[in-house]
Amino acid sequence: MSWLVTGAGGMLGRDVVAELTRRGERVAGLDRAALDITRADAVERALAEHRPALVVNCAAYTAVDDAETDEERATGINGDGPRLLARACAAHGARLIHVSTDYVFPGDDRTTPYPEDHPPAPRTAYGRSKLAGERAVLEELPGASAVVRTAWLYGVHGANFVRTMIGLEARRPTVDVVDDQRGQPTWSADVAERIADLGPRLGDGAHGVFHATDAGEATWYDLAREVFRLIGADPERVRPTTTAAFPRPAPRPAYSALAHGRWQEIGLPAPRDWRAALHEALPGIRKESPLRETP
Repeated sequence: MSWLVTGAGGMLGRDVVAELTRRGERVAGLDRAALDITRADAVERALAEHRPALVVNCAAYTAVDDAETDEERATGINGDGPRLLARACAAHGARLIHVSTDYVFPGDDRTTPYPEDHPPAPRTAYGRSKLAGERAVLEELPGASAVVRTAWLYGVHGANFVRTMIGLEARRPTVDVVDDQRGQPTWSADVAERIADLGPRLGDGAHGVFHATDAGEATWYDLAREVFRLIGADPERVRPTTTAAFPRPAPRPAYSALAHGRWQEIGLPAPRDWRAALHEALPGIRKESPLRETP
């Protein structure tokens, strides 16, 4: 089976390419410079050249706060781009896995995980742009596509919360971390495995929406304390604070945990607990140089 991964220069895209390569699959990973998914001619050329059986779209506009004043561009990348990919996949007989986000939900109307069929109602420009992409893919390629929603990603590549906490632990006596947002810390390598497992099943009774987050729930404060504990630092150096103490242009969901029922329906196990994933992920993340603190 041949795969094409868009957005292959990002954290998740790099992990997807690595996981497929590890499994012996033929995979072409295209970063933004190699493929601009908002250009129909570029998308058509990429599929004609690589002739993939499966496309994984990891390309995205991910600047949640910037999208509040740049919604047109965010929608072009997160909404129009996936539509072009889906149309090209339909023309070439390829299947498509599109990566989406918990931000399609409001995050203020539940205290239990959102099931896959819960009605979306995004509160941010970023969420609206990602929902546009979901709908485009499912409309253009019904039966041969999957939307994989994920959230709270961390990994070896690029900026993320876990790497930031490792860096701050080395530089600050205490760290204030938000304790009133609850979700699911998720290792990007776990999501890559889910995507690789889903691909061969796609179109054979498996299609639609799936949630790919690690199991369990935590606040950012909980996650920071666990990072400190695992690297041998005192978790008491992490102090709880509120979302209001860190105002941002885009509202953050107070609760965005996702349910995982669809995996069992297609014969795959439920995701593992986030703590087990973090324990396994940390050695690789710590090999990277800590990111410089952002003012």
